[in-house]
Amino acid sequence: MSHPARIEEHDDALRAAGLRVTRQRRAILQVLTQADDHPDVPELHRRVQAEEPAVSLATVYRTLAALSEKGVVQKLAFEGAPARFETSDAPHHDHIVDLDTGEVIEFVSAEIERLQREVARRHGYEIVSHKLELYCRKR
Repeated sequence: MSHPARIEEHDDALRAAGLRVTRQRRAILQVLTQADDHPDVPELHRRVQAEEPAVSLATVYRTLAALSEKGVVQKLAFEGAPARFETSDAPHHDHIVDLDTGEVIEFVSAEIERLQREVARRHGYEIVSHKLELYCRKR
């Protein structure tokens, strides 16, 4: 997607969340969209400040809360860790959480997806949504 199209998409997401479009809010969404990890609020704030030095921690919290409520971003609450965030338009994936380092690894498994559908079907259900989090330690 082109840069102007991405900016327009972000502006639309902010408006849909009931937020005024500002440089700071646009930067928050841009940084989160470009993240290849799952930043928590302080880390996201640090990254956004590199682009928009005047952005406050409160602005990051309020923006994420509004975008999360509207489904633009997902709040990930891994056991024993601060909430992390990712955009909702990312393709479906599951997570491995390294209990020793806190690292979160995304993965996709067609076999796991098939098994989940089969289990749901056997019990008379169709999956509407799901998430899988594996909490692991390296061997």
